Amino acid sequence: MARIIWDVSMSLDGFTTGPNVRPEAPMGDGGEALHSWMAGEGPGGATDRAVLDAVNADLGATIIGRHTFDLALTIWGGTPWAGIDCFVITNRPRAALAGDNGGTFFFGALEQAAGGARDMAGEDNINILGASVARQLLRAGQVDLIRLHIVPILLGGGTPAFAGERVKLVPEGPPASGSVIHQLLRVENAKAR
Repeated sequence: MARIIWDVSMSLDGFTTGPNVRPEAPMGDGGEALHSWMAGEGPGGATDRAVLDAVNADLGATIIGRHTFDLALTIWGGTPWAGIDCFVITNRPRAALAGDNGGTFFFGALEQAAGGARDMAGEDNINILGASVARQLLRAGQVDLIRLHIVPILLGGGTPAFAGERVKLVPEGPPASGSVIHQLLRVENAKAR
């Protein structure tokens, strides 16, 4: 069965973007540094590449929020992963939109998007992009796992990863250390499916 995974890079001070998120800087001031580990060029780069390969290996769908969609569509040129359908959680639904890279965006409310993504993904995983929508899914019991990449920077502000959520997280194996710390955590109170 498909698992919904919040795959998120977070600064040591708990932010998933830098301050001042805007169209010309969709990751905010300094926020691009949160994803520099993905190049696999820092200390422990082989570990970072292996983690990124695992993220991409069995991806069947993605879920994002409308804000992320609005900021990133022109950057991505289509869905976040080529050929992978994306479900946009929004209170402003619209007709499906074909991306330029073989994936399709579907728009709807939270439960509709989560169910559609699970149906589309089959046995593969579903990644969430965007802290706000991830927190909404977490509160609704829809997140099965959190794959956390703890980046050794302090952003001083931005979008908080966690903002008052209370869930029990259980490590799924030991953390992996590359240029960042990678930890896979099971959400203990996820809805049984």
